[in-house]
Amino acid sequence: MVLEIAEFAIQPGHEDDFAAAYREALPLAAATPGFRNARMVRGIESPSTFVLLVEWDTLEAHTKGFRESDRFPRWRELIGPFFAGDPRVQHATEI
Repeated sequence: MVLEIAEFAIQPGHEDDFAAAYREALPLAAATPGFRNARMVRGIESPSTFVLLVEWDTLEAHTKGFRESDRFPRWRELIGPFFAGDPRVQHATEI
């Protein structure tokens, strides 16, 4: 299992719009073979910061299966307008 960790800085005042767009966009990622689960959390001290945690079967399920699919541009079209900067994405494995 590979964990994708994506941190999003969202334009202040647009946090609820971003959350709604994420809920609409999630099925696009979930339709990808190798997708296991996803959870989005919002900062308490920094309410314009969101962290997305996605479990994938493999790194390639995310980087190839989703990011290179025809679903990814729609994903970005839905959530991208609310970004205050580029998302920070990294991957991790359990020890």
